[in-house]
Amino acid sequence: MPSFDIESKVDQHELTNAIDQANRVIGNRFDFKGTDSEILHNENKITLKSQQSFQIDQMLPILKESLAKRGIDIKCLSEDATIESNNQASKEIIVNEGISQDIGRMINQAVKSSKIKVQSSIQGDAVRISGKKRDDLQSIMAEIKSLDIELPLQFKNFRD
Repeated sequence: MPSFDIESKVDQHELTNAIDQANRVIGNRFDFKGTDSEILHNENKITLKSQQSFQIDQMLPILKESLAKRGIDIKCLSEDATIESNNQASKEIIVNEGISQDIGRMINQAVKSSKIKVQSSIQGDAVRISGKKRDDLQSIMAEIKSLDIELPLQFKNFRD
């Protein structure tokens, strides 16, 4: 029985490369000379640090551009507010991975409402779709891509 998994993962190696690239761009830019502006990466948390909040606002597009060049979807980022204190401003950005139960239920509901003969089940932070025909699975893929989901989804482990 053909099946595939729907996941939401971020390549950590590419994320590190994108952050390093953004740090190099920030280090070379004239408007950041003399400021201690940097982007730090820790597991699934990115921290932007600088002297003032407007510099944080300038660093954010640089980071997003570097992520996009590396093939990381920006929809996986969720930003916190900028925090300012004593000549230091910082902003935390969380990299979301995995499909939550709510989004998994939304995908299940969309699969059931499509009236295509396939089964879907939530397995941890992924959703498995299985059906009798490969064409049914491909039409479900198109249906799920058309949904408005705030996470980047990957279709993996397609088995015939």
